[in-house]
Amino acid sequence: MSKPLPPTVANELGIATLSLGNWREHRLQSRLEAAAKAGYRWIDLFDECWENYLEEHGLPGDQMWEATPENLQVARKLGNLVKSLGMRIACTQPLRKIEGIKDPVERRATLDLVAKRFPFMRAFDTDLVFMCANIRTDSGVTSDLNTVAKDLAELGDMAAAFTKADGGPMLKIGYEGLSWAVRNTWSSSWEAVRFANRPNVGLIVDAFNILAVEFADPHNPDGHGRIFPTLGESIEVLTASLAAMVATVPGDRIFFFQCGDAELMNPATILSTEPDIPARLPWSRGHRLFPLEQSRGGYMPVELVAAAVLATGYQGPISLEVFNYSLNQPGEHIPEAHAARGMCGLRKLIAVATALPPFWSGWLEARKAVDMVVQRLRSNASRL
Repeated sequence: MSKPLPPTVANELGIATLSLGNWREHRLQSRLEAAAKAGYRWIDLFDECWENYLEEHGLPGDQMWEATPENLQVARKLGNLVKSLGMRIACTQPLRKIEGIKDPVERRATLDLVAKRFPFMRAFDTDLVFMCANIRTDSGVTSDLNTVAKDLAELGDMAAAFTKADGGPMLKIGYEGLSWAVRNTWSSSWEAVRFANRPNVGLIVDAFNILAVEFADPHNPDGHGRIFPTLGESIEVLTASLAAMVATVPGDRIFFFQCGDAELMNPATILSTEPDIPARLPWSRGHRLFPLEQSRGGYMPVELVAAAVLATGYQGPISLEVFNYSLNQPGEHIPEAHAARGMCGLRKLIAVATALPPFWSGWLEARKAVDMVVQRLRSNASRL
C-alpha cells in the first residue's frame, strides 16, 4: 500500500481492563461501565481481572481456568455483562512462558494449559487468546525459530481441533514480542508466526513494545538515542522498520493492535535494583501513558506505529494497553477518568496518524513524516 491513509478509519476502539483501574481497588463491573460510557466497543480481558471477578462470586481465583459448571457460568455472566453494555470481549491475556520449552513433559503440560482456556473463550464469546514471547533465558528453553514455530503451530492445531469439535467460530492464537524478551521486535515475532504457517496463528502488534526497542532508551536522559544521538535519526530508524512491516505483513495476519505512549523519565528513578528484573520492566509497568499525552510527559512517536498498522490493511480494534501507578489509586473516579483520557488519546492518535505522509512509499514521503513527528515532539518536549 502506497497511498496515504484516509482521514477517518473504520477500526473500532478498545481498552484493556487493567488500563481502567487496578483490580485491588476497582471492581471489574465499574470499570466496564466506565469504558462503555466513554464509547469503547472492545475489552481486552486481563487474567488478574477475571481471577478477581471469580472471587467476587465466591469461587477460587487460583482455579480460574478449570472448566467447572460454576466457573463457566460466571464466565458467561461476564460475557453477557460486557455485551449488555454495548461492548465485546476482544481477547484474554496474557499467556506467559509458553513456547520453546525443551523438556517434552513440561512442554506438553504447558501447551495443555493454553487449551484449558478454550471453553472459557466460548463462554466469554471471544475468539482470541494471546501469548507474550518467552522471557526465560535458562537452559530449559530455546529461542530456536523452528522450535518456537512448531509450538505456535501446535497451539493453532489444538485451537482448530477444539473449534471443529464444538462447531463454533475458529479460535485464534496471537503472538506478541515483548521489549524485554528474546524475541523483542515485530519482525522476529512475525518470523515465528510465518514459520508456524497456520491461518489461526497471527501477530499481536503492541506499539509500546515496538517503540521501547526500536526507538526508546529510557535510561538515556533524552529518552531515545539507542543507535543515533539525534531525535530525527532515531525516528528515521523507526520509520524504516515500520515501512518494512507495511511491505511484509498482511493486515489480516495482525490479530490485534495495542497502543500506548510512555513518560520521559529521569533514568535514576527507573533503575532496577533486582538482577532478575529486565531493565525496561519498571518503566513499562509504572510509566506508560495514553497516546499523545505530551502534557504528562509522553514522548513516543506512537502515530508512526499506528499509521503503519493501518497501512497494512488491518481492520481490527485499536486498543489501549497502559500500565501506570495512577491506576492503583483508590477512588470511584479513577476508572472514569482513565477511560476518558484514553478515548481522548485514541482520537488524537487517529487524527495525527492519518495526517502523516505515507512514509512506507518512498524516501521523500518518509522524510516529510519524520519532520512532522519531530516537530510535534519538540513543540512540547524541550527535554528531547
